[in-house]
Amino acid sequence: MKEIISDKFSILFGNDGYLKFANFVHENNFKKILILTDENTKIHCMDLFFSKIKKINKKIAETISSSSYNLSVEPGENAKNLKTSNQIWEFLTKNGFKRNDLIINLGGGMISDLGGFVASTYMRGIQFINIPTTLLGMVDASIGGKTGIDLNSIKNIIGTFQFAKLVLIDVDFLNSLSEKHIAAGYAEMIKHSLICKNHEWEKISKINSLEDINSEMIYKSINIKVDIIMSDPMELNNRKYLNYGHTLGHAIESYLLGTNREILHGEAIAIGLVLETYISHLKRNFNLKLTKEIKNHINRHYEIIKFNQESILNIIDLLKYDKKNNNDEPMFVLLNNLGEVKTNQSVSIKQIKEAFKFYQN
Repeated sequence: MKEIISDKFSILFGNDGYLKFANFVHENNFKKILILTDENTKIHCMDLFFSKIKKINKKIAETISSSSYNLSVEPGENAKNLKTSNQIWEFLTKNGFKRNDLIINLGGGMISDLGGFVASTYMRGIQFINIPTTLLGMVDASIGGKTGIDLNSIKNIIGTFQFAKLVLIDVDFLNSLSEKHIAAGYAEMIKHSLICKNHEWEKISKINSLEDINSEMIYKSINIKVDIIMSDPMELNNRKYLNYGHTLGHAIESYLLGTNREILHGEAIAIGLVLETYISHLKRNFNLKLTKEIKNHINRHYEIIKFNQESILNIIDLLKYDKKNNNDEPMFVLLNNLGEVKTNQSVSIKQIKEAFKFYQN
């Protein structure tokens, strides 16, 4: 996989990526490095990370080890909040971290979001590197400069735009993941295939098992997102395409957060993709046969979650917190066709209810 370099960020891959990462650490001579993980990542990924660095440059591995601190937070979306942010800020302050030090976010999407937010606000900005260890982190969360935390179960309501200095992608980390977490990342790959004009859906739709996902598909998915970000880094125009499936997906995720029905971000986005594809059919005349094909593919890989009418109304109520809203009206990203995206689309409550009925039947 060829590295992706822009004036705003660099995405590195595999052994070459570790080499450039090692050179970056050496050239900057960081006095202190925080390796931020969650408790699961520390157990399953920390040793692999250091073994990879050691193979590339034993001296740099020793330098990182001797100058690094590790802070592990609770796993899961519930930890992505001000309380945890404050815990990390206090840790950085207590241990004398300065603006010329470094944070390495080693973990999934939650760690990328949280660590990036903390780094972008500590002393008005400290350099950070994202090393995603989940599929969702690799194809989505670690890339693009969006950081964020949740407030009162409202998804990513507090955050910044701040690009990681480097993003290092190593697919070997995926070996530690459960099928459920692979599926969570796959939802973002599906989304990328739907908003892309290069017939990516034809390839994605042929995946019968999550074991069929390969490095080439992951690389292609990353490039679809990168191409969009490069053209609109601050989400003023077509970067909004990446929110496809997320308007209702985020609302569903927020609604279920902290309950005994809590689901992963990617699982919520998978539902959002079905709902918003059907709404695209209702509003933009998106092909119904293709809509059913997308629904069937997603339902093959994800458990169907049932929502009663009260739950649906509560989910709709949460749309008022969506960041794309125009005043108090939710604005949706919809499709005319594969790769033909329309932003700032208003949708009625009746259409949302019809979409939930379509999803659940």
